[in-house]
Amino acid sequence: MLKNKAVLIHILIWVVLLTVLYLVNVRERPEESAIIILLYGALNIVIFYVHYFFINPPLIDSSQYGRAVLYMAVVLVVSIAVKYAMALQFEDIILRYGDNKDKVLTPIQYVVAALITGLFFMLLSSAIYTISSDFKNREQRKSLENEKLNAELAFLKSQINPHFLFNSLNNIYSLAYQKSEKTPEAILKLSEIMRYMLYESNEEAVLLEEEINYLQNYIELQKLRFKEKIYVDFHVEIDETNHRIMPLLLISFLENAFKHGVSTDANKPIRIDIKVQDGRLHFKAENAKSQVNKDQTKGVGLTNLKRRLQLGYPDKHTINIVESDNYYSGELFIYL
Repeated sequence: MLKNKAVLIHILIWVVLLTVLYLVNVRERPEESAIIILLYGALNIVIFYVHYFFINPPLIDSSQYGRAVLYMAVVLVVSIAVKYAMALQFEDIILRYGDNKDKVLTPIQYVVAALITGLFFMLLSSAIYTISSDFKNREQRKSLENEKLNAELAFLKSQINPHFLFNSLNNIYSLAYQKSEKTPEAILKLSEIMRYMLYESNEEAVLLEEEINYLQNYIELQKLRFKEKIYVDFHVEIDETNHRIMPLLLISFLENAFKHGVSTDANKPIRIDIKVQDGRLHFKAENAKSQVNKDQTKGVGLTNLKRRLQLGYPDKHTINIVESDNYYSGELFIYL
């Protein structure tokens, strides 16, 4: 059925159409002309909507042509009979024509005219029904695609938490096993990080500053793992403070920087560069691989990241991974 907004639009169109017809056909007796316009207009509107709701579905949606043709024939016969009865009632206005009203439409002529008019409104009804159905179908497909994408994004995001939590708990377990004094601080950092992941990351986009703060907390948590001092060069350059980004998007690069090795050499730190200029984010994480602390396990981080980028920033991102025996780099460009 037509929704409220569509109903108002239909009413407005019919009012305008009938008004125009009245102004075009007004004669010496405008009162009678108004009556005829209203009567014929109402009947043609009935034809339009009977065809729209009862004939178009079997004709267009179900391809039940025999049933549709039968309905059309019944509607046309009934409407022509009603119109002819109206014509006889207002013979001087409807059936007579010519300069002196000396000519009269024959029944056949009038039936042909009424038939053409009825077919016109049926054709108009089918055209509008087809356009409306196509629009609704496209909206439904778009809605389903959006729902599918949102569901996939939610699933991908849900993978991040267990993946991150698994790594962090392993780190804290290592500290606790060593009876390290860093254990309480590590638990506190993990608590702050999990608070961000559970609450802030539910939004479609977060402030870039919040995401950067999350990365910094992650780095501090990772530093607590090691007895030796590790070096991280974290550099941020942002032209504005109101940039927003999909949450938990950059953490995979950082995870991989630590995964492929940490540096206890001040001359070879892990380098994290974040720069935003003119709405374009450039993120780069690079490090020399450590043969001592190298993590050989394979995670879901980068695969997850690439899929999220495809869904969240289609045709608006570039990702580059460079890896050798002694070097690892992840680089990302996004138009925010």
